[in-house]
Amino acid sequence: MNSEGHDKSNGCESVEAEEIQIPVPWGHISGKWWGPKYICPIVTLHGRQDNAGSFDPLMPKLCENQSFLCLDLPGHGHSSPLHQGQYYFVYWDGVMLLRRIVKHFQWNKIKIMGHSLGGAIGFLYAATYPDEVDLLICLDIASTTVRDIGQCVSSTGAFIDKYLKYEKLDPENMPCYDYDEMLDTVMDAYRGSITKEGAKVLMKRGTQPASLPGKHYFTRDPRLKVSMLGAFSMDMTNAYAEKITCAYLNIRAKSGLKWDYPNHYQEILNIIKKSASRFEYHEVEGSHHVHLNNPEVVAPIILNFLKSSSK
Repeated sequence: MNSEGHDKSNGCESVEAEEIQIPVPWGHISGKWWGPKYICPIVTLHGRQDNAGSFDPLMPKLCENQSFLCLDLPGHGHSSPLHQGQYYFVYWDGVMLLRRIVKHFQWNKIKIMGHSLGGAIGFLYAATYPDEVDLLICLDIASTTVRDIGQCVSSTGAFIDKYLKYEKLDPENMPCYDYDEMLDTVMDAYRGSITKEGAKVLMKRGTQPASLPGKHYFTRDPRLKVSMLGAFSMDMTNAYAEKITCAYLNIRAKSGLKWDYPNHYQEILNIIKKSASRFEYHEVEGSHHVHLNNPEVVAPIILNFLKSSSK
């Protein structure tokens, strides 16, 4: 197992992230365990096509007296991709993965923190197992994404055909790039949501050397690009929101993601507020990846919430 050290200037006197692997039927799930190993960690899930490194700048500011297990979702980072021929239904894949993790460690109750897709997975899990979740922290997302119905219908065929194309790619014919070219590609793909430094952080876990000298390719499964089939309806999403009873924190970036139904974010929060044992909502300056770009903005809010929830 590898570990990464951080100095006191990052917010903790001594912080180490331990690389772990958890066996699953299709291979393994990789993760970074931050903080003491004797404390049941806050299970932390990244956004779509990101990886566990998304939280690297934030963790040293949080885990002095807390423990976090940042996971690479299937097909992301260092985790095994799903079997060939198996489509990614990322929301349900994530919920079932989280259940496997709970069973693997034999935890009775868990705490969850998630960004974007990771927050949506946490939302579904907290609604599905309300008696087994102590708290949920969602970063720039309130629920599963509800798409415009017309766009879902019109894009179905293209998604299926692209999936069949992407599944034929393997390391031998995977597109590869120079590092600087790859960095530009990442920056363009995120459309201003991440800084160049943030892109470099994600690339540590999201790329690996190709067989050609000086070339690199993305480690994430290319099939993830077309993993949006099976979208949720607004009524179904609202019904899940009604089941959440744990302590709940939502941090929304003022320049975060734009949604097909802009008012639904607040609608979900209003539903959760009625049933959550504790509810907090904060808006902060920053982009969708504010936790990666400016961790100092969200860290105090999270720390105060954790301290208040432990009383």
